Amino acid sequence: MRSYPFGTLVTAMVTPFDDDLALDLPAAAELAVYLVEEMHNDALVISGTTGESPTTTWDEKSQLVRTVREAVGDDVKLIAGAGAASTSQSVELAKRASDNGADAVLLVAPYYARPPQSGIIAHFETVADATDLGVFMYDIPHRTGVPMTTDTLVTLGQHPNIVALKDAKHDMAGTAEVLRRTDLAVYSGDDAMTLPLLAIGGSGVVGTSTHFCGVQTKQMIEAYLAGDVERALELHRTLLPVYTGVFAAQGCTMVKAGLTWQGHRVGVLRPPQVAATEDQLKGFIEALEEAGLA
Repeated sequence: MRSYPFGTLVTAMVTPFDDDLALDLPAAAELAVYLVEEMHNDALVISGTTGESPTTTWDEKSQLVRTVREAVGDDVKLIAGAGAASTSQSVELAKRASDNGADAVLLVAPYYARPPQSGIIAHFETVADATDLGVFMYDIPHRTGVPMTTDTLVTLGQHPNIVALKDAKHDMAGTAEVLRRTDLAVYSGDDAMTLPLLAIGGSGVVGTSTHFCGVQTKQMIEAYLAGDVERALELHRTLLPVYTGVFAAQGCTMVKAGLTWQGHRVGVLRPPQVAATEDQLKGFIEALEEAGLA
């Protein structure tokens, strides 16, 4: 049975910086309100990978959650990134997220260290035991260096504070098994896989292209859940150039380029990320135009 602890549409929000690479908190507030009111998001991820979390300090992460909470009010779920290379750092980030108004934390397997599955389980359970917030697991092995196995996900799914999974592993059979054996809400971590994931029991998406196509993506999800599979498939095919085009460059490069082109104040990227090339931006604009979004 599907559950929707964070609704169906979640966007991993970019972090606006000014020309001096400092946080632009007023711009962050404006973008958050836009994503909720205009793009119809049920929840936002703050300081995820798309929010350039490896380049922001703990204090900056706290400021972002606090600023966005004040901007969007209490009805919007906020999920704060708490991924770190060490368990103690993730525990501290989770505590700070709680103090600043988050509803949940997004947690990846500790990166670079490549721990065994027992270490991954211990990491997630330690963080989940240390906070009253919901824990949103994020399985993204091409960034962390190690996948979370199906058995690991099932084991962690028994913890009362671990409530959801953002799935970016592209193992649909394994994900189906997780859905069969747990009560976890599973959200797509790859925008283009949202509709296929819904077909096996998924709850929605944590997207990046949804900065641009949140309304249409939510329509696709709602059409599928209402039984209108043909309409959902039509929307999926229409949006596919945007779902894939947003990954023409690493990280949030195309998101910030596209938002800047649209007139949103999101600013530059912090190194080592670099700005999109003219050709990359042109290609993404063409994708938006093909989908009727420009």
